[in-house]
Amino acid sequence: MSSDTLTDTPSAGDVTRVMNSLRALVRALRISTRAVEKEIGISGAQLFVLQQLLEAPARSVNDLAERTSTHQSSVSTVVSRLVERGLVRREPSADDGRRMEISITDRGRRLVETAPLTAQVRMQHAMRRIGAGRVRALGEGLETLVRESGFGSEPVSMFFEDDGGSEG
Repeated sequence: MSSDTLTDTPSAGDVTRVMNSLRALVRALRISTRAVEKEIGISGAQLFVLQQLLEAPARSVNDLAERTSTHQSSVSTVVSRLVERGLVRREPSADDGRRMEISITDRGRRLVETAPLTAQVRMQHAMRRIGAGRVRALGEGLETLVRESGFGSEPVSMFFEDDGGSEG
């Protein structure tokens, strides 16, 4: 039997490494979100969406959800808040009038150009650097941890967008 099967008990050191890594990620996300809220007055999730739209408009909410690695309903809520603030616009697609394209406004562009990179963007860049196999293994491990911890039934949204923090 290999040393990484489910029946093996991990060492205290391995458990500590995982817990410390998770703490570092959560801390970085929290600090990034607070800094964004204080510095530019929008949530980290909203800035993350704006940063994605600065790279290219989205063909649809589903397209944007894929680019942000988030569920469609979470992205839709964030986009609605950004539209209300005049930072994003939704317009019918020229190709398919049933689909709404999402793009950043000039006001949103100016905001993003002065903002720091979000922790989410930094993590996406890091995952591209560490390679597909490691990202796949990390995903499988985290999914198992979530499921075994009993957190798998909870709906997920964008980082800190629904935790009762500041508006928007």
